[in-house]
Amino acid sequence: MNHAARCRIFLLSPAYAGGERAQMILSDRAEFELAQKLRSKRGAPIAKVFTFLSGLYFRGKIAYATAFARPAPGIPGVFVITPTRGLVDAYTRIRLDDLREFATVDIHGDDPRYRAPIERDARVLAKKLPSRSEIVLLGSIATGKYVNVLLASFGDRLRFPVDFVGRGDMSRGGLMLRCAADQQELPYIAVAGAIVNGKRPAKLPPRRYRSAFR
Repeated sequence: MNHAARCRIFLLSPAYAGGERAQMILSDRAEFELAQKLRSKRGAPIAKVFTFLSGLYFRGKIAYATAFARPAPGIPGVFVITPTRGLVDAYTRIRLDDLREFATVDIHGDDPRYRAPIERDARVLAKKLPSRSEIVLLGSIATGKYVNVLLASFGDRLRFPVDFVGRGDMSRGGLMLRCAADQQELPYIAVAGAIVNGKRPAKLPPRRYRSAFR
């Protein structure tokens, strides 16, 4: 298998489920469409809920990952890291009680409510994927809360976009939206041993985008 044909899947860091926007959608008085879907038996896609909670950053992550994932047969191309459920297919539908559960856990590597499920799912996924697969983390590598647990299972296969270095969350979100719209994939480097801090790049000029996840 050559490099261009490698399986590539994406792991998306989660939105914060305890903030103001989370309180909006969790409120018993919420009547907007996504809140109503979250209360229905069918629920709403976790990626759509997390996009509402996080805004530009998660919107960029899901648009980019959807555009460039190259999954192995029978394995989703995009997973969302969750506070309590490990790695979840981005198209998985969640309900109000699921979001309430996420809000009870502030992700930390020492919290077994977070760490045990993600360790379990990462081990299973690492065994299922072809040996030369690339697992790309779209999230912070500056702290160990994602990196440490994922490196244990994926090792050198765990990668991240080098253009993330020096950018804040909103800049990363804007960059990923732009790349998805232009079909320009970013270069990746291994997380292990990477320099995670660097000079802040110039601001991106503003652009408008259509929603990439439905």
